[in-house]
Amino acid sequence: MTEPSSTLQTVEWLRTSPKIVILTGAGVSKESGVPTFRDAIDGLWAKYDPQQLATKAAFQANPKLVWDWYEYRRGLVRQAQPNPGHIALAALEKRFPELILITQNVDDLHERGRSQNIIHL
Repeated sequence: MTEPSSTLQTVEWLRTSPKIVILTGAGVSKESGVPTFRDAIDGLWAKYDPQQLATKAAFQANPKLVWDWYEYRRGLVRQAQPNPGHIALAALEKRFPELILITQNVDDLHERGRSQNIIHL
């Protein structure tokens, strides 16, 4: 649990900062049902290591398998909805217009959560 003084200090930093940058990765979309590459996946894909499937070598060895896996992941993203984290970041952006959100994610959940100042890495 955050100490009240830490929370107040954070609010003050946000309020007085000329620029705010927030970096997000796969963890922010996990609650929406989009597994990270390190998460165990059940069902058909349980026997495959995502970090291995996402390689050039895997594609060269079995392109259909890799395409099928990516299509599975795209389906998860299509079904996913922004979670409270995405919504909270959009609310922060509305409150602090100078906020820039940098994300490593390839899903569009930040956009669907109404964030606008997004840089995709």
